[in-house]
Order: sequence, then C-alpha cells, then structure tokens
Amino acid sequence: MLKNGSPLQADRIVNGLSVDVEDWFQVGAFEKVIERGDWDGLALRVEANVARILDLFAEAEVKATFFTLGWVAERSPATIRRIADAGHEIASHGYDHARVFTFDRKQFADDIRKARSILEDCSGQKVIGYRAPSFSIDGRTPWAFEELAEQGYIYSSSVAPVVHDHYGWREAPRFAFRPLAGSGLVEIPVTTAMLGQRRLAAGGGGFFRVLPYAFSRWAIRQVNNQDKRPAVFYFHPWEVDPEQPRVPGAPMRSRLRHYTNLDKMAGKLTDLVHDFAWDRMDAVARREAQRADDWFGSDIPVDIAA
Repeated sequence: MLKNGSPLQADRIVNGLSVDVEDWFQVGAFEKVIERGDWDGLALRVEANVARILDLFAEAEVKATFFTLGWVAERSPATIRRIADAGHEIASHGYDHARVFTFDRKQFADDIRKARSILEDCSGQKVIGYRAPSFSIDGRTPWAFEELAEQGYIYSSSVAPVVHDHYGWREAPRFAFRPLAGSGLVEIPVTTAMLGQRRLAAGGGGFFRVLPYAFSRWAIRQVNNQDKRPAVFYFHPWEVDPEQPRVPGAPMRSRLRHYTNLDKMAGKLTDLVHDFAWDRMDAVARREAQRADDWFGSDIPVDIAA
C-alpha cells in the first residue's frame, strides 16, 4: 500500500529491498582502526537496530532480504530467527566482512560455506543468495562466481558497476546478467542512475543517507520508468542508530561517511518504503533471471525456487 492508502498499481515495478546485517564496528571505513580480534569486546548493537528495522518494514507491509554476516548470526541467533519468522529472506554476506579480493578461491569457498551453514542453522531457511562485503566481486575475482555456482547459490548481488575508492567494477552491466556461460547463476548489481553519460551510485547506503531524499527518489524513478527495471536498494542496521559509539582515530573522511545524518535515516527509509513497491531479493532474482542477458554471449533461462 502507498502512504495515502491507495493500492499499488498492478503494473508498478517491484524493487529489491535489502539490509546488509553487520554491526557498527565491522564496516570497511573502520577496518584499519578496529582489529577483528577486538570485536568480541565491543558492544553488540545490531539486535536492537534490526528490531527497529523489522518494525518499520511491518508498518509498511514490505518484505526484504537480510544479507547477514555469519559472525553476527553466531552471536545473535535469535535475531536471525526473528527476521525469518517475520517472512523476510536470510541471505549470506560472508562470515566476517572480509572483502572477496583479499581471498584466494579456496579461502573464499571456505568463507561462504561456513557463513551459509551458520545462517541456515539459525534461520531454518535455505540460503540461496549472496552479497559480497563492500560489493567486492570485480574483475580481479573471476573465480568468485564459479565458486558461488558450484556451491549452489542461485543469485548474487555483489557488483557495484561504478568507480569508487572502496569498490566498483565500472565495466559490469548495470542490470541483472549471467556471469557464467552455461550456468543459471544470476548477478543483480546494486542500482546506478545515469546523468548524461555518467553512472551515479544510487542504490542506498551512505549515498542515501548523505544526499537529499529527492536524489534517491529521482534515481529509482529513472530506473523504473525509463529503464523499466527494478532498483536494488540496501542499507545497514547501524545506519538507524545515531547513538552508536564514535570511533577514535578513524580518518576524517571515514567519520564523515559513517556518522552523517544517522538521525535522519529512519525518516528517509519510511518515505522510501512507502513511495515505491518492494520485495525480497529472491523474488526479484526470480523475475530478473528470465530476462537476464548473458554477458558472455549466452542466454539461459532458469527457474529460481522461492
């Protein structure tokens, strides 16, 4: 339903809503000032933040996918079960937020296998989707898609087809594609918008929090109305938590990215979930798989199970 109570139009494009479940100290911005070995000594705030997000989604009557770290699930299995019991999808975000290009193939295989086992045990769901930490599948990791397919993943949402100082694969397609000839695996990149010939990151996270809401509304409308494709939006539980601890010693740029407009995020999300139609990523993947062009020259329809 829309905010004014009017029903959604049958032909309205349904977008993919996702949450990358990691805690405030696990983000890439602080990876050089907070050691992984210190994580267990820090306050776990993800439980309360996820609860707030679930309430927001319930009020808007939307379902989403929660790409979750295995590390978080190990320490808060009740949170994972609560997400699943509310009808949302549990998908993998790897074990402890290590970027894919820091692994070799065997290490990556071990990481996603470990995370999946934990998530399935906690949720009671079959995990079929994966998102790389910091969208870190790119031209350096051609084996990553091969490993995901071999382990039976149905879809990935791990590519940011932009140039960014932390991530990005500028040459990748903007919309869903099959990264492997002969495989049913579909990759659904995070959303970008076009300003002339320039691609703009427009899929959520810090861009959504820092920029005016009008920018995100314009970008999603462009993707839906001009490209006739679903947008893929993401954010993190810590982004609705303005009272989280401040990290001493972090670079100024990282602090600005991380802390700006935390107090405005919940209100902007409320507008977003009411202004557009949303669904879980597995549902979006199922629809997109039927139209995904194979980047390497093959077009193989697949049936993605719910």
